This record gives sequence, C-alpha cells and structure tokens, in this order.
Amino acid sequence: MPSLTAPLRPPSGAGASSSSGSSFTSRVILLLTVLPLALASFAFVLQWRGGLNDPASAWPTDTQRFPGMENSPIGSSSSFFSVSSSSSSSDCAEILGRSSSPSFPFYHGWKFDFDSDPRPKICITSSTSAGLEQILPWLFYHKVIGVTTFFLFVEGEAAKPAVSTVLESIPGVKVIYRTSDLEEKQAKSRVWNETWLSGFFYKPCNYELFVKQSLNMEMAIVMARDAGVDWIIHLDTDELIYPAGAREYSLRQLLSDIPSNIDMVIFPNYESSIEHDDIKDPFTEVSMFKKNYDHLPKDTYFGLYKEATRGNPNYFLTYGNGKSAARIQDFLRPNGAHRWHNYMKTPNEIKLEEAAILHYTYAKFSDLTSRRDRCGCKPTKEDVKRCFILDFDRDAFIIASTATEEEMHHWYRDRVVWTDKQINLKLLRKGILTRIYTPMAIIHGLKESGVFSNAVASAKSLSKEKFLSSMEKLQNKSSLVPNSVTAGTQSLRSSNRKIGSHTESQATGRKVLEISVIQEKAVLPSSPPRLEDLHREFHEYLAN
Repeated sequence: MPSLTAPLRPPSGAGASSSSGSSFTSRVILLLTVLPLALASFAFVLQWRGGLNDPASAWPTDTQRFPGMENSPIGSSSSFFSVSSSSSSSDCAEILGRSSSPSFPFYHGWKFDFDSDPRPKICITSSTSAGLEQILPWLFYHKVIGVTTFFLFVEGEAAKPAVSTVLESIPGVKVIYRTSDLEEKQAKSRVWNETWLSGFFYKPCNYELFVKQSLNMEMAIVMARDAGVDWIIHLDTDELIYPAGAREYSLRQLLSDIPSNIDMVIFPNYESSIEHDDIKDPFTEVSMFKKNYDHLPKDTYFGLYKEATRGNPNYFLTYGNGKSAARIQDFLRPNGAHRWHNYMKTPNEIKLEEAAILHYTYAKFSDLTSRRDRCGCKPTKEDVKRCFILDFDRDAFIIASTATEEEMHHWYRDRVVWTDKQINLKLLRKGILTRIYTPMAIIHGLKESGVFSNAVASAKSLSKEKFLSSMEKLQNKSSLVPNSVTAGTQSLRSSNRKIGSHTESQATGRKVLEISVIQEKAVLPSSPPRLEDLHREFHEYLAN
C-alpha cells in the first residue's frame, strides 16, 4: 500500500498530452499578439513613406470648391489650407464674417435657378403690405424648399418703390400693384354675382381684406395656369410652410408624393408661442409652436385645453383651420383665403398628418398697434364684430385703442407671451407645444450668406428710368386680368369700401342666383374646437 505522503503522479500518457496542449495555446497567444503589431508597423511604414492614398484626406482644389465658396477669399486660394497658419485671429474673423457672394451654401447661386424645369412647379400667391424685413426671409425660405413662382399683390409699405423694386428684381417673382385700373378689372369678376362670398361684402377691415384676398387668388389661378404651374398655395407673409413628413425637407418632394387623384391638400396650422415680449425678427427668434387640434390626440387636446388657452377666448389666438394647396385644373376657384374649390365638382382633398403651416401671429408687440392703425372701427364690443372675424382680434383691437402703453405691455405679456417655464415644459412633454428649429436655421443661414443684402444691392443697380418704365408697363398691361375672369360691371372701391352702396341691379342679379344655384359658402378663418363643442357632441351622442 503506497504511503500517504508519497507524491501523486499522473500516468505518463496524460502528462504528455497536458504538456502538448499548453504549448499549442502559448503559440496561439503569441501569434495573436505579434500579428496586430506587425500589421500596425507595416501600415506606419507605408504611411510614412507616402505609399497610401487616403481619399478622405484629399481636400478640394480650385476646381472642386465647397458650395457657396466660389467667390470667397478662402475659395479663391489654390487650396483650402493654403491660408498661412501665422494669420492673425482678426484676419480669420474678417474672412468668416464677410458676406462673400450672394449664395446660399446648399445651392448653386442665390437666384436659385439651378433647375431649369422643376417638377412639380409650385406657386405661392400672397396679398401683403409688409416691408422687406419680413418679405425677403419669407420669400427666400420658400425658394429653398422648392417654390418656383410668387404672385405678390402689394399695397401699403410693400408697394413703395424701395420695396417693390427689390421684389421685382428677384427671379420668379411677379409684383401686382393695387391700382384703380386693377380694382376696376377685379370688380368685373364673377365673384360679385355669386353667393359663396356674399357674406363678406360691404364690411370693413378683416372682411374687406378677405374679399381682396379672394379676388387676388382668382387672378393668380389664371396667371399660374399661364406660367405652367402645377400647384398653387395662398399664404400670408407671416406664415411659413413646414414640409414635415417628406423624405427630404422639401415642399416639392412632399407634393410630388401626393396621388394624382387628389385635388387639394390641407396643411393644419401651428401657432407661434413666443417666450419674451421684445421679439424683433420672429422667423429667427421663435422656435416654440402650439400644435393644431388635427395633430393631437383628442384626450390630450381637451384635457389640457384650459392650460393651453391661458384665459384667451380660444385655443389659438387667431385662426385654426389651416391653409391649403390646390392642383391647377379646369374650373378651379378660391373658396376664401384658406381653401380652394371647383365650379364643376367637389374637390377630392386630404389633410396632411405631419406637414403644417407655421403662423407667426402677434409675435411682435408692434402687431397690436399695426392692426389698430389699419382699421378705422370704433373700439366697442358691438362695432368690432363688423370689423374682425375672430374673438382675439377684437379684444386686441379694443386694448390697443383704449389702453396706455404700459397697460398694453401688461396685457400682451399676460395673453401672448409664454413666461411660465414649468407650464411650457409640461405642455412640451404632453405634445401641445413643440420645438421647430429648421426654418430658423435656414433663414439665419440665408441672412449670413448675404442673400438678403445682395438682393437689395442688386435692385439698386436698376436705373430709375427702367423702374418707371416697368411700373408704367405693369399698370397698362391689360392681360393681367384675362377676359375669362371678368363678368360684371361695378368697381371694387365703390362696392367693397363703401358699405351698403351696391346698386339695385347687382343685388337683383345675386338674388336670382340664390334661387337658381345653391353654392357652398366660403371657408372663413375659424378657431379650433372649444370645450363647449365637446360637451355639445357628448350630449348629442347621449340623445341619439
């Protein structure tokens, strides 16, 4: 019997096998260690000797400059890195801060004419009295997202030579002035002998504007057809199209994906929610918006209605029924400023689930006084009803007409400015409010690239004689309003501005039409649903 203290030895065969496995493992570990080191050393030697050509390290030369750098001080050098490293920081600041060429970094040339035949071709028509500080960012932003043609019906500030000269110099922009000749031609429109817009006739302020917009839209349809346009949109210059849902940030892409059997596309609107009361440039300072009812779950909308309304008459300050784009086709007509219609059929329409109109309403404190100054109504609850369609516009007009400057600021901060950060955060988390930065970034990029300043500079190069000649030619051009649009006799000024002064023959003609034809009334600006609407629907549901 072996001793308990004797060493335990495995059989000789097992010992050999264990020694062989250990040796193999050591070799594998050594190989895995040496191989990467060898490959790394080899790569280092090749790179040191210049044996590898890495395409990612090759910067463009003069023939391959970055977009938007064609005429910049950097782009004109032989190479991007030919600028001496000893240049002072002030020199860099001067180069980077200087507007080089009138170009937007993502496009070849600031005139946006890189595509000779874009499809679909999109037109925006607008009636505006704004200045260049609002119109230029609005216009070039929409050029960036694919709009090719603009029909601008101008009056007030927009019709002044300093503004209109610049607008006329921009490719794709047609400026139409509100002259007496234009008003006489528009007064012969078939609109005056129909019923769908008759509820807005012979009323001042917003009602008068609504009629003007509809008449301008009617003209724009014919002009768009002549220009070969595929889609037409009516938009104010305080509104931006937000083409969310497209494969790229492009209105052209969005509309090209619309099925061919769709006649009209509705964009629900989002409303600006400003966070301080000293906004100067809404397009580049406002990023928070209140979502539309159509883009929210019903329980979220009504569950947070009071917090979102903040004591105002409605969920939105102004309208909430969006704007629309219409496919150019036979018998197309406007149906008020927010919709289109067709004389021969009910349009087949869809409402977009993601895209929206961003409405920058009352975004500046001066909007209170500007609305007041362009309307001559009395600041009473009774009189403002015949001047303004929406409740908040009525309240704002009364405050602007009766309160002191300090009282107006207090009212504005209380009703318009979103100063409570906790409420803002809660509504952002719930989806009532949302942050949208893309339009701000695009417009800021356009501004930094010198697009707006160069548009003004190029317009100044036009001679005074050429400008006066174009004005005279535009005013005398009778083809602006085709014969197909005209069918009456009374002037716009004597019918729309002089309330109640319509002639007996026109009233008789309208009465006969009411008897023979039942027409859908124009879609007016309307507020989103209220809590009372939900209660009424609930009671109707119980009753049924």
